[in-house]
This record gives sequence, C-alpha cells and structure tokens, in this order.
Amino acid sequence: MADIMRQSPVRFDAVPAEIEMRASWKVVRRYEAEGQGPHLVDLSHLPRWYLQDSDPSRFRPCGVDIPELPGTCALQNGVLVNRLNPTQASIWQLASESVPMPVDRAFTDVTEAAGFLALVGACVFSIAEKLTALDFLDPGKTVPFLLQGPICRVSCQSVVMDRSPDGAGCLLFAFPRGYGRDMVDSVLTAGAEFGLFPAGENAFRQWLEKVGR
Repeated sequence: MADIMRQSPVRFDAVPAEIEMRASWKVVRRYEAEGQGPHLVDLSHLPRWYLQDSDPSRFRPCGVDIPELPGTCALQNGVLVNRLNPTQASIWQLASESVPMPVDRAFTDVTEAAGFLALVGACVFSIAEKLTALDFLDPGKTVPFLLQGPICRVSCQSVVMDRSPDGAGCLLFAFPRGYGRDMVDSVLTAGAEFGLFPAGENAFRQWLEKVGR
C-alpha cells in the first residue's frame, strides 16, 4: 500500500527551491524568490496537540510544565505549551524533530485539522493590525503569550513569540483548516505594502536561532 501523503491547507503562489519530505509531509524549506522580508511561513506540518482534562497541570507534555493562567505560554526545547482555559491547553512542537503524542485519552492530535502560519520579520505587527483588533503589542504581557480571537474574522489561537518597539518580531497563529486559502490571500494582501513574501521553513528556523528559542 502506498504511503499516505499529507497535504497542507496552505498554498503559496511561489516556486520551491528546496523541499524535504518529513513524516509524509512535503516541507518547503526555501522558495526561489522570498524577498528581504517580512515573511509568511507555512508551518502546518509541525505537530500540534490538544489537551483537555479537569486538571491539565498533572501532565508535562515533552517535559514542559503547563502554565497555570489562561493566556500564558511555556517554551522549552522547541515545544510551546499554551494554556487556553482552566481545562484545556494546546501543545505546538516547533523543533524540526518531533516526539510521539502521549498515549492518553486527554490528548488529541490536531495537526491536520488546522492551518498554522508564522509572520516573521519587520513590520509584523503593522501587518497584523490590518487583520485583527487583537492587541499583540499590549505592554502588560510578556512574550510568549497567547491571544484567542479572530484574524480576518476567523477564530484563531495566536502566540506572540517575539516583538520589538519598531513592530518587528514573530507571530504564530493556528486556524481551522478550511480557511487556508482565504487566510493566505488576506494576509499577503495586507502585507503587500510592507514587502511581505511567502518563505520556506528556513526563514522561521533562522529567526529561532537568532533569538535563541
């Protein structure tokens, strides 16, 4: 029987220059034309889990303690854990090498149920403010932090991973799979005046190395 080929809900109108097969995903590491940035990166292939339990704090997915307060995040060894509410958390594996999901009914693999994008580089939050009323620059919050609400009128989980006063940084957001095409079109249109280009996974990896995540 042929291997299953997993498909990202996101499509960029760009020519791949470097492709890697990973866990049945075709991962574009670099496109031929990516501009100078900022960049929009498809990370839909990265494993993501959903945890629901009356006491999520009793779990340590990938060895990471689950934050106590909704909206707070924990990042360790390439694993990002986001506290959604008193009984739920999401786990995003950002490293290239993933680990298997725990064998426990509290966990659900939602990787293929959602699109997952990163906005990286200069003017990220200037672009974001054209797409949502969510306040990613709230000075009262320390990165990384989670906000839940609409981007392009689509319910999203969004995490501010990094930010600077000039609007540069990194914003991750996950959204229902069926909105992949429209989400990409809307974000690229909003970012056109800032020089936003699609980019491969390397652009995200370079940011991780730069900030030491």
